[in-house]
Amino acid sequence: MNGVVTASGETIEPFGRSLFERASERALSRVGVVDVGSNSIRMVVFDGAARSPAYFYNEKVMAGLGQGLAATGMLNPEGAVRGMAALKRFAALAEGMGIKPLTCVATAAVREAKDGPAFRKAVEKETGLKLWVIDGEEEARLSAQGVLLGWPEARGLVCDIGGNSMELAEVANGKVGRRITTPLGPFRLQQVKGGEQGLRDHIRKIMEEAAEKLGRGHEQIYLVGGSWRAIGRLDMLRTDYPMTVLHEYRMSPEAVVQTVKWIGGKTVAEMRAATGISQSRMELVPLASLVLKQLVESLKPKSLAVSSYGIREGLLYEQMPETLRLRDPLIEAARFSERQMARMPGFGKKLYQFLLPLFPKVPPGRDRLIRAACLLHDTTWRTHPDYRADACFDNVTRANMAALSHPERVFLGLSLLHRYKNSHSNSPMAPLFALLTDQETRDAEVLGKAMRFGAMFSVKDPAEAGELLLHPKKKVLELRLTKTGRALMGEVAEARFRALATAMELEPVIV
Repeated sequence: MNGVVTASGETIEPFGRSLFERASERALSRVGVVDVGSNSIRMVVFDGAARSPAYFYNEKVMAGLGQGLAATGMLNPEGAVRGMAALKRFAALAEGMGIKPLTCVATAAVREAKDGPAFRKAVEKETGLKLWVIDGEEEARLSAQGVLLGWPEARGLVCDIGGNSMELAEVANGKVGRRITTPLGPFRLQQVKGGEQGLRDHIRKIMEEAAEKLGRGHEQIYLVGGSWRAIGRLDMLRTDYPMTVLHEYRMSPEAVVQTVKWIGGKTVAEMRAATGISQSRMELVPLASLVLKQLVESLKPKSLAVSSYGIREGLLYEQMPETLRLRDPLIEAARFSERQMARMPGFGKKLYQFLLPLFPKVPPGRDRLIRAACLLHDTTWRTHPDYRADACFDNVTRANMAALSHPERVFLGLSLLHRYKNSHSNSPMAPLFALLTDQETRDAEVLGKAMRFGAMFSVKDPAEAGELLLHPKKKVLELRLTKTGRALMGEVAEARFRALATAMELEPVIV
């Protein structure tokens, strides 16, 4: 770990302690981070699986510290009052949760304002919180590391838009490369002269300069920041997208252009009514949408993806040893959930190994979903039986899990639905099934019915009771029972084995 570099060049240890003392550590001790931005101030408390931390607490205040900064050179007075009140509350909350120290990082507004140092001193005096002010390139680096926490395989550009600046950073092979900061935050763009054409020319000039420095045609641009998330929500609305999870929501360049045009024909009130997004956030969306359109035109990415991870998650990633960074966030989150909520923690791994013969030569991307499903298969057992199948699906598709695309969420959810239910017809979740191909839907059903049989066959270790053998040429699914297995193979277990074979279009044979 290299530490975080402040705007003054000072290297800090933001948490004041090591968060991951042992490389084998799987649980994260509760830790709080405050991000003091130009538009919002947010406190997040992380907990849970070390490689895939959960959001134990999350609160945001739209303080607007940087509103008018470009014109006055000073923090917005009203925003400073609201910001101070928010930080007092966050300090009290942290004390109540037993979190010390609370790590606070400040970006463009506090960094650039003439009265930024005075605000920092006042905050420390009144709340005891120390604001670490980072420069633009460090902001870009931490945002990019936040994306790497959620997307270990991320490759392309991370684009983090705030109220007064926009940062860009390259990511590839788990590392952050070149990075720049630009004055393309909506608050700053409000001060540009020359009307709409002058504004568009200004954005184009800066974006073309960025493209010259960072290149064009990137595979993916990862969009970090509240304004991008608001545009992503509006794109979902425009296209009638069936899922509401913003993290990993993908847009094509063509879709972005269409959505920006669509936004141009809507009022702020109309967009707020349709999405529930705050007035202060939505007022910045029209300007942010012009930046996004030019981003697409100048950088020519193949795809864009919304990220819910940024600076706050980047600070955690900064602390992680390399061995922890290399772990799969999905599997780590599933393991943690199994330990916390399953009746028989550790059974998921045995179930996975028992079912492996059913999935020969499965690609790595599918294998990790099978592994995660087996780890999660029993984590909703406390739910009422009438709702258990749908609860499984809903929990996974809406969960704060990283490294999981929207189709992968639905595949995992559908397999867990079939863990508890033979059919998914007439399911209230049906609109989401459209994100899968017919083959993926069948595969999820097979996985679910395999778990449904395996979990019922033995509560200790299915391998001690029998062995599954797949004979594709003979179109036979064979179950070889041990002496223990013969005692366990009751009517219900046999019926579930036959249902599995039927789903695979194979003949069931029990030896």
